[in-house]
Amino acid sequence: MITMIAAAAENNELGKNNSLPWHLPDDFKRFKALTTGHHIIMGRKTFESFPKPLPNRTHVVISRQKDYNPEGCIVVSSLQDAIAICPKNEELFLIGGGQIYALGMSYCDKIELTRVHHTFEADAFLPEINPEDWLLSNSEYHAKDPNHPFAFTYETYLKK
Repeated sequence: MITMIAAAAENNELGKNNSLPWHLPDDFKRFKALTTGHHIIMGRKTFESFPKPLPNRTHVVISRQKDYNPEGCIVVSSLQDAIAICPKNEELFLIGGGQIYALGMSYCDKIELTRVHHTFEADAFLPEINPEDWLLSNSEYHAKDPNHPFAFTYETYLKK
């Protein structure tokens, strides 16, 4: 199973200047819980936005740079190659960025989305989730609180 996992604001904003415009600790915990122990596929810029590789996950980085070889990562040149090197009988996660999400939408079986209830300036966007192709199977709202400056909703979509 291929799962896209993302956090996006009301207008599908993902981030700006290779960083998230929000800090939601519970979303980070959910991301960690869902992706730990799995292969995570990402673009080079997403990988480089991390201070260090994420623990207990196999990093598959897509890059057009021929000499790109960060320690502890598998580097491939296409999404198809990234999917091909992952175990077939395990869930794998597309974790961004915007270009990888756009390329991967047709490959995914499930989307785990954190919808942040605010708008932000952004330069990276999540593709539209077409309701003709996707069924919202679960939705869990979280109000803003002292640790979360914005309300958000966890949404799980399944391909129809």
